Formats: sequence, structure tokens, C-alpha cells
Amino acid sequence: MNPTKLIAALLAGVALTACGSGDINISPSTTSTVNNNGGGGGGGGTSTLCGSRTIGGQTVTGTEDADGNCRYDSIFVGQNNNLTEDLVLRALPNGRAHIFDTSLFVGETYRTQAALAAAGIFEGGDGPTLTVEAGATVAFTDQQFFLIINRGSQIIANGTPDAPITFTSLTDVNGTVGPEDVQQWGGIVINGFGISNKCEYTNVTRYADGAADRDSGTNPDLALVTGTQCAVEAEGSAGDDESQYGGINNEDDSGSLRYFVVKHTGAEVGNGDELNGISFGGVGRGTLVDNLQIYSTFDDGIEFFGGSVDVNNFVGVYSRDDTIDIDEGYDGTITNALVIQQEQNGNHCIEADGVGSYDDFVDSGDPDDLADLQQIIDNGFNSRPTINGLTCIVSPNGRPFTHDPGAGWRMREGIFPVVQNALLISSFGVNDDESSSDNYCLRFESDETIQAALDGDMQFNSVIVACQEVDRGTTIGTFTGEAAWMASLNSQFATVADGTAVDASDAADTDLQLLTGPQKVYSTTWASAIVDGDIPDMRTTPTDLDGPDTDSDPAPTFLGATDGTDDWTAPWSFGINPDNRAQALWFE
Repeated sequence: MNPTKLIAALLAGVALTACGSGDINISPSTTSTVNNNGGGGGGGGTSTLCGSRTIGGQTVTGTEDADGNCRYDSIFVGQNNNLTEDLVLRALPNGRAHIFDTSLFVGETYRTQAALAAAGIFEGGDGPTLTVEAGATVAFTDQQFFLIINRGSQIIANGTPDAPITFTSLTDVNGTVGPEDVQQWGGIVINGFGISNKCEYTNVTRYADGAADRDSGTNPDLALVTGTQCAVEAEGSAGDDESQYGGINNEDDSGSLRYFVVKHTGAEVGNGDELNGISFGGVGRGTLVDNLQIYSTFDDGIEFFGGSVDVNNFVGVYSRDDTIDIDEGYDGTITNALVIQQEQNGNHCIEADGVGSYDDFVDSGDPDDLADLQQIIDNGFNSRPTINGLTCIVSPNGRPFTHDPGAGWRMREGIFPVVQNALLISSFGVNDDESSSDNYCLRFESDETIQAALDGDMQFNSVIVACQEVDRGTTIGTFTGEAAWMASLNSQFATVADGTAVDASDAADTDLQLLTGPQKVYSTTWASAIVDGDIPDMRTTPTDLDGPDTDSDPAPTFLGATDGTDDWTAPWSFGINPDNRAQALWFE
């Protein structure tokens, strides 16, 4: 990081908070004031706290509007006017926001390796950096607007528990948005130089021993993979909105997101894509993602297209499609995740695919295509994520819904996942009669994924499931369904009768208690959990998160999104805790 970027990053660590209107609810503590120097648009003027940049030798600065917000139009940044130098967005006092009347694209997009090399863009940090101070709110005024962090560029957005950073819509800032409203703006796309199995590599062995060695201090991916830096079209990519991801460096660094909240996303942008809360395209594990929330989005919460970025402490509330979506060879680790669907909307807690464009390989009927598919998997380029510490509260919604009915975990297309210390619960509501066959909690698909289950390449350790429709009944070897296979490996299943709703957090229920720990909706201890009237005793030793299971790791004490000693969701996340939300959770 160059000195300018270092100074910008340090600013983010010492900045103060600002409260918002709408459903933003963090108390202000800053004593700074916006200095109105006259001029500018919106009835206000220029401000010493508004961001500025240099275009053609001229300094262009955001302008203060009549409400004291900083406004940025297409002259400042936008389509065909990408940000090409560092920009700092400071925390504004009294709930004011940085409001963009356009999209914000950080760095240029380069389709070819030659163009990247000519521009000196080889890794994250070579391009411009967007720095957002703790407590800042950034809002977009229109559905078609969104944020792109292009390859080589970075976002440094380090909030704090008392001063999170919020990316949201103007309707949220001005107080007209509803708690479950979506498609108020596009969302966020972050592109990196990480591996995607949509790319073609000249050396196709990803790991020498078949597993990543994160303790070695080396980059196993970069050492063993060679080839042309590919350019996969990112979501929302079309015309002036074009951007790409992909490469050979899973250690790539796209910046840091800490105590970072994204709200009311999922609108359709340039090419017809409905964006996710955040799309991570080829984002490397050099990127820090720590305490991240997606709240009320029309499409997926977070989606990983390849790469290896790790996520620590994730909250997904009210995603109408899949809350965690995995594809194209993603092999990072998600540690501690809390997923809460809407009462009448939301599809999968997890939808995980192993190989991008899987159907193209299978449907062609060409033996060479099937051989290529198997080679991708044999050489370790399929998705191999680890999710450790997970609570999914799934809606048994059916119709009306905007996507598919509420469901749990869908594993398919050559995925090799590890999920452990998890609670999967849909018992709070009654399955929809018309869609009951689709309100499954477990669904494994594709020959490669079924074989992974039989070979031990798909693992579910210390999992409790409480659902009316437990699985789709997929045959796995001699097992008649997903649940039977998981039960043979010590997962446990509560009996939930059809047509009934059971409150898994009711401490008075002597038959089922799963959310009875200090953080009632997040986790449980083994000592306090009750399944079918008994205390479960099926703890298994977690898989070594650094690679092969060679360490003697202790069996878990807690299951779910927290360890029971620290409510990491408070006070920064929105919509869960009573002092920072617009409505109560539907199952409370």
C-alpha cells in the first residue's frame, strides 16, 4: 500500500459515527460540522467534508444540499467517468449521508491481460482506493445505480460496533423505506484476481495434496496455477456498466469491510441482472471481511463467484432469494453466520454449486465435456467452502413468493462443502400446502455431489435440523435420503409433525429447545438443547479449517452463529436487536 492509501486507511479507523433516518438507527457521537462555503447545487454549497477528486486538472467536489448531505452527480463520477484516483468519504454529522445521483465505479475495467499490464494493474492495490470512514452512510438515489470495485482497486471501509458503515438507498435516508422493501438501488460488485473455474488454466493442478495449506505461509494456488488472466463478465456487466473478475491469485487483496451494512438492494441494472447485496467475483483471501450484514435484498444476500475470501461474522436478514450463494470454485471459510428469512419470502439459506456453467458440460452429451468437468473436480477447481458456526431460520413460505419457496441447504454441481456446528430450523411456521414438496431443508443433487457424500468429500459435522419436510429423498448409496446419510454421521433430526408450528426458542417446551442460549435466536449449548425430549449427544470433532484433519481440535460446546459468550451482532447490525430495528422478527 502506498503512503497515500495508508493515510486514507488510517482515517477509517479513527472516524466517528453518525445516525441516520429511515431505518438507520445508530446514535451520533461526532461533534464535527459541515462547513458551507457557498455555491454548489441542491440549495447548499461546497463542504470541507464532502469528497473531492481531480478531473482534467480541475478539482471536483461533492456539494452540500439543503439537508446537509453531500451530493455527487455524473460530473463527479459515473458511467464512463470511473473513479481513477483515491477517494475518501468521511463520516458526516447528524445523520447526513453521501448521496450519489449516479453509479460509483472504482477503477477502470480491463478485458485483456495486455490491457491490464499496460495500465500496471496486476493485483489489488494497483488501482485507486475508495476509503469510507467509520459511521459514514453512503446512499444511491435510483434503482439502476450501484457500486463496482474493479480488479486492482480496493475498498477500505472499516466501521466499528458503535459506528458501522452503511450502504443504502436515498429512501432509507429520507425515512420513506419500509423494513422489508427491496430494489431501492442495485447493490455492490467487488471484482478480484482470484481463481474461477470458468477460466482456463494451462496447469490445472490447484493443490499438490488435494487440499489448501493455509498454514504454510505460501500461496498454493499461485504456485501451482499458471495461465492467462481471464476476464469473466461480472453481474450487471453491460455497456458502460461493464466489469470483469478472475485470474490466478487467490491471495489477492480487494481491501477490507468491517462492521459493514448493505440494505434494500436487488434492483435490475444495465444488462437486466438483479444484483445481490454483494457479489464477490474472484475476491482473494487477502481481503478482510469481518462483521458484514445484508438486509432486505430482492436477490441473493452474498454470492461468491470463485475466489477464496473468508468472511467472519455474517448476518443475512430478509434475502428474497438465496442468502448465501456459492459457485465457480469458491473455497473460502465463512465463520459464524446468522440467516433469517422473511415470514412470507426467501428461498435457500445456502445454495452452493461446485462448477460454473455446469449444465453446459452435462447437457451437451459430449464425452469430452464430461471429461473436462471431471478434470475440474479431480484437480481441485470445484467449490470447496467451509461454513463453521451457522444458524438458519427458514421460512416455510410457499405462495405468494417472489422467488422459490423457503428452503434450507441445496448442494449440487460437484460441490465439496464442509458445514459444521449448525442449526437448521424451519419449525417456526407451517409448510405451505401447495408447495410443501419444495419446503425441504436438505437437497443434494448431481452425480458428482452424491459421490462426494459417499467419498467423504462432503461433510456435515455437529448439525441439528428441525424441519417438517426434512429432505428431498435423494438416494445416496444405500441411504434413502439426505437425512439418513447425515444421521449416519451423527447429525440429529427433530420430529416436527406436518401442519404444526413449533417454537424452537420456547424454554418451556420439553420436547424441542434449540435457541435457548444467552443470544436466544442465535445459538444453543449442548447442555441446554433438547431434541425429541432428550439432550442430544452427537458432537463430532470439527474438520481442521486449515486443510487436512491432522490437528486434535476439541469438540464444540455451542452450535449456531455465536459461541454463547459474545453477541457479536450487537449493536451494529440492523433488524435483530430491539434497540436497532424497525420491526420485530416474525417468529418472536
